[in-house]
Amino acid sequence: MKKNWKAIGLGIICWAGISISGWADPPDTPPPMPGNHGQNGNAPVGAPIDGGLGILLALGATYGSRKVYQVWKKQRET
Repeated sequence: MKKNWKAIGLGIICWAGISISGWADPPDTPPPMPGNHGQNGNAPVGAPIDGGLGILLALGATYGSRKVYQVWKKQRET
């Protein structure tokens, strides 16, 4: 029963910490762009999403295939 109270207490603390962070002040407006910016069609380029997403998918596939291999190996031994 003590473990349950510890888990509940930890959950309440985590929930409170996350909800309190929502009370933070909104970010200030960004500073103005330097002169002549955007007049020639040179819009700012954001970071590509594909690089991080590809790495995340590759790591997930590696982790999943390792787990499948471990289960297969365990079944083969028995």
